[in-house]
Amino acid sequence: MKMTGRTILITGGTSGIGLELAQQLIARGNTVIVTGRNPDRIEAAQQAIPGLHAIQSDVSDPANIQSLYKTIYDQFPTLDTLVNNAGAMRNIVLDRHHPLTDLTAEIDGNLKGPIWMVQAFLPLLLKQTNSLIVNVSSGLAFIPFPAAPIYSASKSALHAYTQCLRAQLADTSVSVVELAPPGTETPLFRGEFAEEMKGEKGMNVSVLAKRAIAGIEAGKSEIRPGVSNVLKIASRVAPHFMFRQMVKLGRPKPTGV
Repeated sequence: MKMTGRTILITGGTSGIGLELAQQLIARGNTVIVTGRNPDRIEAAQQAIPGLHAIQSDVSDPANIQSLYKTIYDQFPTLDTLVNNAGAMRNIVLDRHHPLTDLTAEIDGNLKGPIWMVQAFLPLLLKQTNSLIVNVSSGLAFIPFPAAPIYSASKSALHAYTQCLRAQLADTSVSVVELAPPGTETPLFRGEFAEEMKGEKGMNVSVLAKRAIAGIEAGKSEIRPGVSNVLKIASRVAPHFMFRQMVKLGRPKPTGV
């Protein structure tokens, strides 16, 4: 599937992986629309990337999704690619107090959001002759990271959902791809995990986006760059060993190490 001349919607596209994908896809002659919750980031993204379309929207809010669908249907009726990239990753210590609804906020954005987006936009995608859905999961979908328990659970569930979606749409015009990034040098990677990630180097975001696009064009249904591929293999051949390594990684390193 050639990633040129397409009309592409990327959720969470105002920073990190989403923004880099948008920049590279526009350079390849695609029409790209990104969504985000922060109006300042939306403005900054449009200033940084000429030709980028941006809409304020929150994938964790069904009403926002319905409004977004109407806008896209009216303004970009040839939409043929949906990239479910929006998400959050938090460092959560489970034996501390958390308001129940806040505790599961990552489920709303990382799992419910993509499911709702697919359900809302599928009628439009099915109208096109060669459509694509890309669900952005994580290498942690295969081996969880104890320091990010809700995030890991949401991405594992998204992996399962994507497999089911692909099977159900097998005889339609819509292809389904899962992009499982490794740790990538973005604000999300460093953010709340500064202590755990000391000494760890993530994949360059530009390299990640290039590999994602190349994987789609090569016809891969599951794109697992770098460490993500190691985690997938390990989940089959040595899951307990690899999980123990993730447990060690999840412990903040002593000062000076």
